[in-house]
Amino acid sequence: MMKRNKKERQSLLTDTIKENPFITDEELAEKFTVSIQTIRLDRLELSIPELRERIKTVAEKRFEDEVRSLPLEEVIGEIIDIELDKSAISILDIKREHVFKRNKIARGHHLFAQANSLAVAVINDELALTAKSNLQFTRSVKEGERVIAKARVTKIDRDNGRTLVEVMSYVNSELVFKGEFEMYRSNNEK
Repeated sequence: MMKRNKKERQSLLTDTIKENPFITDEELAEKFTVSIQTIRLDRLELSIPELRERIKTVAEKRFEDEVRSLPLEEVIGEIIDIELDKSAISILDIKREHVFKRNKIARGHHLFAQANSLAVAVINDELALTAKSNLQFTRSVKEGERVIAKARVTKIDRDNGRTLVEVMSYVNSELVFKGEFEMYRSNNEK
């Protein structure tokens, strides 16, 4: 990729972040073949907040009033997209507190908690509880990796007050966790 001058790079950087507010500084540095520090300086100069703040701002604005089944702060990971009773996406950055000290592999209950809380959040009801789950961990997740969980409602059975939610979690585009959640919901009329 050819080197761009600062003005061109910053213009493309702004467009890229508008298109995908969840892109990391590392991914931007690679895309524009510059250092991470250059990207950070460009963002600072352009008054573009760091990724965590962009995610937080988008989530707070879009989802605060939408999620009914639990407070947003109780969701493990950060919701970046949700359409109640249809689909939802959350991001969890795996940090030191999420991993075993000895091998830096994420503890499974964190991946489960991200997926389970997303399955609860996607339910358009005041009360949603996990009745049953079927889980599969497909590869270890390490410290420093970002887990993107995608929930999809596959069936709503109003007669029994149950909703089936499938959650697939990825690092980059590699599947690391798959869960099928049978959710109890209190209101069968929606």
